[in-house]
Amino acid sequence: MLEVNHIDQYYGGSHTLRDVSLTVRSGEVMALLGRNGVGKTTLLKCLMGVLPVAAGDVRFEGTDITRLAPHRRAARGMAYVPQGRDIFARLTVEENILMGMATRSGRDARRIKGEVFELFPVLRTMLARRGGDLSGGQQQQLAIARALVAEPKLIILDEPTEGIQPSIIKDIANVIRLLRQRGDIAILLCEQYFDFARELADQFVVLSRGEVVASGDRTHIDGDDVRRHLSV
Repeated sequence: MLEVNHIDQYYGGSHTLRDVSLTVRSGEVMALLGRNGVGKTTLLKCLMGVLPVAAGDVRFEGTDITRLAPHRRAARGMAYVPQGRDIFARLTVEENILMGMATRSGRDARRIKGEVFELFPVLRTMLARRGGDLSGGQQQQLAIARALVAEPKLIILDEPTEGIQPSIIKDIANVIRLLRQRGDIAILLCEQYFDFARELADQFVVLSRGEVVASGDRTHIDGDDVRRHLSV
């Protein structure tokens, strides 16, 4: 679904991403792991077209999208849940969800399908509440729901557990499992907590100082090696 080939990126004179490659397949969860400041969010912004790349290419369903604008990537089926959630605080929960449907057209463009409330039941009871009045965990659920109503082929989650209470972390993990079981969506999960990602991911890539330092599937990844990179 997504191929990242030898990406380089710079902030001024800083070489922030160095020859980064990874592949995310439909029906699988790819965990992108690393400490704060190693380039994870920078990479995700490059994948969505928010930041340009200096070298390498990004392919979605086999098509080169390296120079494609962010809204065109979204229209092709890429969804992004950024770190910090970025919900619209003054809009209601319902209005936030409808914003996520902007890439859809036709009769269903303004109708929220029931599946989103099956994944996040609490949101059904909060449709008239403003997004800014929700707890951090509820806002995270709303941000993921807003991405899913666009019916993406790939969803990118940037540290969805950050600052979230344990009960909602479990709920988010269950949603990721359900999406994985469906088999029709690729998931790129950016995390700094290996124990959370280990329960969900099929493949792992570890970043350190802007480059891939470890990778492998769930049966071959060295957990001790991953933890060493995450704790240094």
